[in-house]
Amino acid sequence: MSRAQDYTRQLTDQQLASLNSLNQQFLGQQQQVGNLLLPQYQSILNNPGLSPADKAAVTGQSQGALASAFDALQQSAQNRLARTRNSAGFGELTDDLARQKGIAEAGQAQKNQLAFTNTAFQRQMAALQGLSGLFGVDSNLLGRTLGIPSELLNVRNNASRNTGGFFSALGSGLGSTLAALPGAFL
Repeated sequence: MSRAQDYTRQLTDQQLASLNSLNQQFLGQQQQVGNLLLPQYQSILNNPGLSPADKAAVTGQSQGALASAFDALQQSAQNRLARTRNSAGFGELTDDLARQKGIAEAGQAQKNQLAFTNTAFQRQMAALQGLSGLFGVDSNLLGRTLGIPSELLNVRNNASRNTGGFFSALGSGLGSTLAALPGAFL
């Protein structure tokens, strides 16, 4: 062998040894990060939602704010009754306030439950994405291994959106039906 070939081989071996050492160092760092993050992601997957104390705090704050607003309206009605000494319409007003308060509290409770569910879902998806980053696996694949098909996830996301209600659905249904009518007569 020539001296140039020996020198080239020696430089190539040094570069290969350097790259192997660097790869081993990166592998060790990746394993350390994985060992640190894996239990945290698994914990989020197993317990994605808010704690019962957090849910109670959110519910208490939102319902308390509603109660405060309606109590102020009730107090205003009582002040008007005391000021005018005319009880005409007071009973109807308090009944209407109570009815509106019940409707508002029910609506707020529904919004809270939807927010709790969405928070749990978003945390679970973030944990799946974190795991996919650790292992280089698609999050849809991880979702399927947990029994959550990606189609179901899309349906769940779409169901969370406000679609406009009954009249919007009726209008789009009528529109598509009327659009199909000319083709039926050809």
